[in-house]
Amino acid sequence: MNSRLSVAAVSAVSLVALMGGTTVATAQESDPAPKSCDGVRLTGELPAPAPGQAVSGQITIGPDCEPELGSVRRGPASDRPARTATTATTATTAAATAAGHQLRGWNEMYDCCNIRMTGLYTASSWDTADGRVTTAGTTATQEWNREPWDAGWSLTSQTAKDDCATDCAEVNSEAHADFAYQGVFDPTGDWYDNTHHSYVQLTADGTASCRFDVELRHTFVGWNWRYGCK
Repeated sequence: MNSRLSVAAVSAVSLVALMGGTTVATAQESDPAPKSCDGVRLTGELPAPAPGQAVSGQITIGPDCEPELGSVRRGPASDRPARTATTATTATTAAATAAGHQLRGWNEMYDCCNIRMTGLYTASSWDTADGRVTTAGTTATQEWNREPWDAGWSLTSQTAKDDCATDCAEVNSEAHADFAYQGVFDPTGDWYDNTHHSYVQLTADGTASCRFDVELRHTFVGWNWRYGCK
């Protein structure tokens, strides 16, 4: 199973490196080890795993503000932590169980203390017959971290759509969510903003693929992006 990842950071100076088919483009700042870093866009693409399996990737913001690529992980879907696997409403879960195929995806940002800040989740179900996708649908949900004093991350916008729902050659679904932060680390609310994008393609032969993006207005050393599907 091959995976493709690309990282692009917003800066006037960029470094491009090829590592085993993976492209990395990011910035080297003048401070050798700043704690707060410039904005960055991270992209990950994964083929859907076999039934009962999960595939995931991770990118961490390193001490020099450069994204550090982790290896793609594969394993049983049951190994996925329950607190980050809640992706659908009860209605969507029931529909997925009744359908011939189902797929769940996650797209999350964690801080350096392993606290999930923001997350976008998808649950897809589709049935096939005679070389067509007969019915399909994807539901998106969002989760975000709040601080005890009514501060922290907030969901500011979200959208989701399927380009086809019945009698389709294939189905392309996309979901987007934008989160803003105002709290202890920035009382102004102008510094941090995470925008998540998730894309799923469902095909008539029962296979699927997942693609994820996240755009960060600013980052912090130790932040890590986790994404995957099962």
